[in-house]
Amino acid sequence: MTCRSLGAGAGTAARTEESTMRILLIDDDQKLTRSLVKGLEEEGFVVDVAHTGGSGGEMASVNHYEVIVLDWLLPDRDGLAVCRDLRARRIWTSILMLTARDAPEDRETGLNAGADDYLTKPFAFSELLARIHALSGRQAWGVRRC
Repeated sequence: MTCRSLGAGAGTAARTEESTMRILLIDDDQKLTRSLVKGLEEEGFVVDVAHTGGSGGEMASVNHYEVIVLDWLLPDRDGLAVCRDLRARRIWTSILMLTARDAPEDRETGLNAGADDYLTKPFAFSELLARIHALSGRQAWGVRRC
């Protein structure tokens, strides 16, 4: 996937005119991550994977991603803690929670923790793609949570 940036907004790192969209996938389900990586790479994305919240948080701290896809239920720390920590460290990358927790109060909790979007498992890959495109478009325009 190639993105054209029309300029960097406040708080957004400037991108080159042509750049590959980079996604961080934080999920401990290795079968799911293999499937998602395959599908996203076929769509032209560059995908980095972390299977724990700790490693995902570290990767998000040292690399630039357009979108982070984050599971709630992780082996070392839950996705909510990862999300809150990233926001506390002023990392404004768009975060899509991708989780089996589907109760309305779970969605509310995830969004209030700092996630930009919330998608429940099982899901349609086409919907995940649409949501990633919507979130990455926001970042290209410099829109971020304050």
